[in-house]
Amino acid sequence: MRFEGTDTYVATDDLTMAVNAAVTLERPLLVKGEPGTGKTELARQVADALGVPMIEWSIKSTTKAQQGLYEYDAVSRLRDSQLGDERVNDVSNYIRKGKLWQAFEADGKVVLLIDEVDKADIEFPNDLLQELDRMEFHVYETGETIRARHRPIVIITSNNEKELPDAFLRRCFFHYIRFPDPDTLRAIVKVHHPGLKESLLNTALTQFYELREQPGLKKKPSTSEVLDWLKLLLAEDLDADDLKRDGVNALPKLHGALLKNEQDVHLFERLAFMARSGR
Repeated sequence: MRFEGTDTYVATDDLTMAVNAAVTLERPLLVKGEPGTGKTELARQVADALGVPMIEWSIKSTTKAQQGLYEYDAVSRLRDSQLGDERVNDVSNYIRKGKLWQAFEADGKVVLLIDEVDKADIEFPNDLLQELDRMEFHVYETGETIRARHRPIVIITSNNEKELPDAFLRRCFFHYIRFPDPDTLRAIVKVHHPGLKESLLNTALTQFYELREQPGLKKKPSTSEVLDWLKLLLAEDLDADDLKRDGVNALPKLHGALLKNEQDVHLFERLAFMARSGR
């Protein structure tokens, strides 16, 4: 099984190499990168390209590793016992399968996405080490051991918000998705907006990179945000001339798609004010 990218996802050579290396080594692929660079979408595209289902486990700050295996609903069992329900005689009626269990019992190979692992507690990755290594876990309430029928392709994403444990990192194949260079970004845009005029694309990307590289920017706009911005430009039927600035307006048109906090908007407003003052 080899990943070569898809018609709707522009994958660089080093990214496709990382995916295939993780598949060959049967190791989880840990993908880091700033938000909006296509980490989650990568898992979907790998599943689509390889023709296998995807199981997605979205991690929150309150997520515990045990939830990925299973959860035992003792409260429901107690309530049913008080009501005289015969279901209480079979503890398996109160076992809720987690995403790892679903991936392990699948009839064929699947892609298991563990999305935004760095949102959880620092112990979360370590708590999954044995299960991801051995591809099995024990259900204490029923006494059974769940083993993977087919080893899933595990893709783990991180926004790099916190450091991950060394023991966890050792078990992964690592890849950092860098922000695309202009040629790669141009190719990505053409996949999503194939009818975009070259003049508008050139002007928009020039303004986008100027904005993104502005010193002091708190949150740099991402790939997904530039795609949203271009979608708005098309919806408003704007052309390259409409994007031209007069030298004193530092903000691009419809900048709300690119700048997502007031500090960055104020930064460009100050730049515009200084430009006007220097006239």
